[in-house]
Amino acid sequence: MVYEAFPFLFTHNFTQTAADHSLFVKFVDNRITILLVYVDDIILTGNDQSSIDQITSQLDKNFKIKNLGTLTYFLGFEIARNKHGINLSQRKYTLDILTKTGMINCSPVSTPLNFSVKMQAVGDPLDDPTTYRRLIGKLVYLTNTRPDITYVVSHLSQYVVAPTKDHLQAAFRVIRYLKQTIGQGIFLPAHSDIHLRGYNDFDWANCVDTRRFVIGLIIYLGESPISWKSKKQATISRSSSESEYHALAQTSCEIQWLTHLLQAIHITYTSPATIYCDNASTIKIATNPVFHERTKHVEIDCHTTKKKIQQGLLKLLPVRTNQQLADILTKALPPGLFSKLNSKLGSHNIYCPLEGGLRIQQNSCNSLKSYCPATENS
Repeated sequence: MVYEAFPFLFTHNFTQTAADHSLFVKFVDNRITILLVYVDDIILTGNDQSSIDQITSQLDKNFKIKNLGTLTYFLGFEIARNKHGINLSQRKYTLDILTKTGMINCSPVSTPLNFSVKMQAVGDPLDDPTTYRRLIGKLVYLTNTRPDITYVVSHLSQYVVAPTKDHLQAAFRVIRYLKQTIGQGIFLPAHSDIHLRGYNDFDWANCVDTRRFVIGLIIYLGESPISWKSKKQATISRSSSESEYHALAQTSCEIQWLTHLLQAIHITYTSPATIYCDNASTIKIATNPVFHERTKHVEIDCHTTKKKIQQGLLKLLPVRTNQQLADILTKALPPGLFSKLNSKLGSHNIYCPLEGGLRIQQNSCNSLKSYCPATENS
């Protein structure tokens, strides 16, 4: 339906956004209608109910659609809401993984990856790697609402070509971790400031097989986590500062894209985005041209951060290493530190009675705000 819908949407004054080609926006007299298309599934929202009803009626007339009403379930995502905000989770999807792997009654663990073990591309190969590949594929989709498992899933996905029994056991450990966090998801508070704030970190030369570095980043819109990534880079870095500079550049590009997306849906955003960095030399390199001699070996595209700072689009602030939220996206952590950072990511399990449902999320957001190591006036 997606390609058939394009001409229809254009004739009804919808504009296809450059930031996301599956997102269409119609803006008339301060009334905005937003339509997101994925194959033959559509999410429709806006600030004017009459406009939404009108386009829904036109879509049904042309394509015979089925109106499912208020959004509660979409492509494996479960949406719960109240006056405090919206919670996104993949609880049913997680239960399906536990059931299909026969681990619904397994013993849970507190972390998704054993921090004392280094994964390597050696060991006894699996007789049938298809099972491992299928499991990793399911876990990759789960990272859409679970930043806490993003690093380990990214790490294990590097071995899908020739997985070993150790890799399969590590994947099973992720499932055991999911057992105790089945309903965990992302909370989007109803009342939050429109400000982009990013955390980025790296793990330099810690890959036993290639010595390539891993970067991790997480970006918030107000108090809501909206983008995160954990990725091993294609090249070897000569220094820790270069690794951090690469991570900073990727965070800058992600914030630039999110800025364009906000502009596409007519959300005014003028203040510079904030990026928290725990490497002092990287902040100096990005903000002080005197340090040019130290960056001659760094790829030119990494200097995009320096340019955006000079243009007033970004602002760098220091953060202590033990308060760097992106640390959870770059390496395996001991249970205490993992639990501390995970509690600050902005995720929540509304299905756990001990966590009090959505009501305590206000306290969680306030906790995250107080956790920020620096303010705009720093």
